[in-house]
Amino acid sequence: MSFQQQTSTNRNQRATKTSHTGSDGSSVNENQEQPRSRQTGSNRARYARWSENLRNSDVNKLWSDLHRIVCFHPLVRASKSAGLLVEEGSHNAYTDLTQELFVVLLGKNRFQHYLDTEMKDDEIENEIGQIELTNLLTAELRKRHPESYRLARRISTLIQTSSNFRRFDNLSGEEVHRRLAERIYGLSEWADDKPRREGYDLEHRVQVVPVRQRDTRLVGCTGDSQVIISNSDLEDLIISVLDAVDSPVEVRELRSLVMSRLPVMDIYLVPLDGNDDSDDDKFTFEPIDGRDNPEQSLLRRESERVAGEFVDHFLRNLHATVRGKTKQYNRMLGVLWLCYLSSEQGTQLEVAASLGISDSLVSDYRRRIEKELRALDFAEVEDARRFEHSLRLRVQSLVEMGAEEGIVA
Repeated sequence: MSFQQQTSTNRNQRATKTSHTGSDGSSVNENQEQPRSRQTGSNRARYARWSENLRNSDVNKLWSDLHRIVCFHPLVRASKSAGLLVEEGSHNAYTDLTQELFVVLLGKNRFQHYLDTEMKDDEIENEIGQIELTNLLTAELRKRHPESYRLARRISTLIQTSSNFRRFDNLSGEEVHRRLAERIYGLSEWADDKPRREGYDLEHRVQVVPVRQRDTRLVGCTGDSQVIISNSDLEDLIISVLDAVDSPVEVRELRSLVMSRLPVMDIYLVPLDGNDDSDDDKFTFEPIDGRDNPEQSLLRRESERVAGEFVDHFLRNLHATVRGKTKQYNRMLGVLWLCYLSSEQGTQLEVAASLGISDSLVSDYRRRIEKELRALDFAEVEDARRFEHSLRLRVQSLVEMGAEEGIVA
């Protein structure tokens, strides 16, 4: 029989199978009677031809199948809604993640392992979606938010193992499979018919729970992680949160409510050039060096030296106005500090009372000080600022010591 005849025979056989007699004797069209949902479910149950594509080294089909897994993975969608998958330029977040997954599988030599072990198509797809892609996403989550990831796991472990908590979504006796984040937990002492509250009400009620202080003790094999909160205190915090909201809560929202009462600091270090790829044509960013260059350092030292000379000259002139009398000079320094240089400047009467002299004497000292200040000649405003800074430091030390050290007569 030729190929055309065989094709025609097969077509006639398929045509005769489209109708059959039902149990009641009526003729039923199988394609019309089959529910649409069942057809959709059977299509979804089909897996890609992984083994065939791997043997043929069909990279395009492998990449498209990986992209399909990435697009429909629930954790990928949750990561994108949480802002973990960022679209850069014209690139799509799913495309970037697919490429990264492809590189990971290729680097781990998983494709050759699938061929060597003769894994079935459904086994290959389940391992890629449930193990490899999940591990890739959780590793990225652990890197970007290490403390939040660690605390979320600790909270999930405590509510599942402690006798103070129990599930409220399986009270009917039906074993319905739910992901951990979608399970509902509450306090063990609550009744089975405990009503649930809305999300906004939960966030409002949890505000009455005080934020816990951070435990800065270092833990871990490398000693670079802080405790943040011990397990016993964390369990007490979960109980306080549930008491405050007075409602069974999904695990996902419960973790968010508990961590809102903790001082969590997730710092994600990003390279300055954007990524670690070595691309000679790519523009790189360099950190700004706030230190002085050699020229600026030389100019700064020279200006400080000039400011110091002005201070010496100014203090010598003040010393000469009182004819070298130590007691009067110390009073004049006190007036200079309290009226001009101190951050807590007082009135003239307050300065006179503080120094134990008359108001007229304070006025006379101020007149002499201002006369010497006007006699100074600065080329630029910056020189005057440096003079003021140096004079403040010098007079402060002289006033505190109450001596004439550093004064050139």
